[in-house]
Amino acid sequence: MSGAAVTSRPATPASDQTAAPRVARRGGILVALAVLTAVALPFGVDAYTISLASTAIVLATLAVSTQLLTGVAGLPSLGQAAYLGVGAYTAALLGTTATTNALAQLVAGTLAGTVAAALCAPLVLQTRGTAFLMVSFAVAEMARTVASKWTDVTGGDEGLHLPPVTIWPATAPLRGDGYLYLYLLACFLLLAGTVALLMHSRLVLVLRGAGDHEPRLRALGHRVTGSLFAGYAIAGGLAGAAGAMLSAAHRYVSPADLGLETSALALLAAAIGAGSMRGAVAGAVMVVAVRDLLGAETGGHALALLGLVFLLVAYRRPATAWIREHTSRRPR
Repeated sequence: MSGAAVTSRPATPASDQTAAPRVARRGGILVALAVLTAVALPFGVDAYTISLASTAIVLATLAVSTQLLTGVAGLPSLGQAAYLGVGAYTAALLGTTATTNALAQLVAGTLAGTVAAALCAPLVLQTRGTAFLMVSFAVAEMARTVASKWTDVTGGDEGLHLPPVTIWPATAPLRGDGYLYLYLLACFLLLAGTVALLMHSRLVLVLRGAGDHEPRLRALGHRVTGSLFAGYAIAGGLAGAAGAMLSAAHRYVSPADLGLETSALALLAAAIGAGSMRGAVAGAVMVVAVRDLLGAETGGHALALLGLVFLLVAYRRPATAWIREHTSRRPR
């Protein structure tokens, strides 16, 4: 043998090698059960619950957009409502002047959100951390102000009313709550599948690396700026798609849809998800359930309940670390 030292990686325990596939299978089964439950939902609940589920789908799409920035790239965004508004108004204007085709409105809203995010990216991506949070919030407030003042196009504070969407040119409009819900669910599953593919791409690896340690990633020669630009534009496109879905669901768009509450709820859902896209979707469902179901049962204290959820999310990790630390010190 030569005198060169030979190094080898320590053997991975067999239990660790089999645990990951088992967890993946369980996750796949849970996702399949969730999809089947969502599809069957309109056949077993009342119209009010269906409308809440539609709202949850729109918020889940916006939460996925927020999670791509906050949980993946480490850029806490409080301004995704701006691109949701761009997509919503684009779909609404298209529906009132050109076509009621749902797919055309969805594509137009997605493209509008992507373009708007790409135009804002050079300014927003100059900042990080808390400064990024505040600049993204400022962008959303500017968009809300424009929507409120541009009366000739957006209808001002009175908003825009649009006709119901249609799937095919010769078909009847989607007026039933159940049919509209299934359309929104189909849109969400299409977008979720696209995001699932994106999560296995090199772009997401670079975004995660930038969120963990951006200077080191730059030192290794990665094009961090271009990757962040692409990630921000994609997140804007997802938010624009959520806006098109919002206009189809409510048949109404107003500057209130671009407000702080919308971005804050999406950020809260992303925080509940703790970096996971599935968790962000579950967080959006939880937020809508707490706000609209439990809030109604507790005499309208929805904001207080959401504040409690926020505190639980904010102090979850420190509390868990404290419990583990003190539990490990106990004598055996």
